[in-house]
Amino acid sequence: MKKGTLQISSPEFRNNEVIPARYTCDGDDISPPLSIVGVPAKAKTLVLIVDDPDAPSGTFDHLVVFNIPAPDKSLESISPGAFGEKLPWGSLGDNGARYGRNSWGRLGYGGPCPPSGTHRYFFKIYALDGALSLPVGVGKKEIERMMSGHILEEASLVGLYKRS
Repeated sequence: MKKGTLQISSPEFRNNEVIPARYTCDGDDISPPLSIVGVPAKAKTLVLIVDDPDAPSGTFDHLVVFNIPAPDKSLESISPGAFGEKLPWGSLGDNGARYGRNSWGRLGYGGPCPPSGTHRYFFKIYALDGALSLPVGVGKKEIERMMSGHILEEASLVGLYKRS
């Protein structure tokens, strides 16, 4: 992992703490507010991936967004529910920001909904030296393959969730 000044956090939960139910399938199922700071000056775009490595069938992708413009001050306060039908930076593709497909086969955010036990949810941010030439709806594996060798820095936030 390339560490530096890049950081991702949420005002709703700290690293390795429980994600409030509002942001899960047991609540409103909206994306939590996020703050992304310390984006390297040389970064052109960001990739945001939220996944659950504890899913019984293997890592489950809850959100995949790529070509987020960077640096952008709006990243410092991404509001709750920002990853719905439209991206916080305009509608799909207006400025290059695009959704990849999550494990439900949809675009956008799908909150934690573990079948049993406590699961870890990784909110991962990557600063890249350029944009990815990929279409809306591409899978995470293809995005990861294309960003290999272009990552300037990366950071993560881990949230926990267990259904009652």
